Amino acid sequence: MDKEKLKQCLMDTGCHEDASENILKQYESGSMENMFRLLKKERCRIMDEYHECGRKIDCMDFMLRKIESEMNKNNGGIK
Repeated sequence: MDKEKLKQCLMDTGCHEDASENILKQYESGSMENMFRLLKKERCRIMDEYHECGRKIDCMDFMLRKIESEMNKNNGGIK
């Protein structure tokens, strides 16, 4: 992978700017093990964000089900 493609991929994934800079520095210096470690760290951060979004969606789904249930009990009217 060339540097520009790597830079674009980092931007596309929402990699933090400071992490992207560090990853690119490791790439330029040929330190693939450090680059790999930093990429794994950013992946974990992004997965944490993903799971947090999932929890928010679960909460929203819960509220929608409760409101829908109340609407059905009240023949379509919300108290």
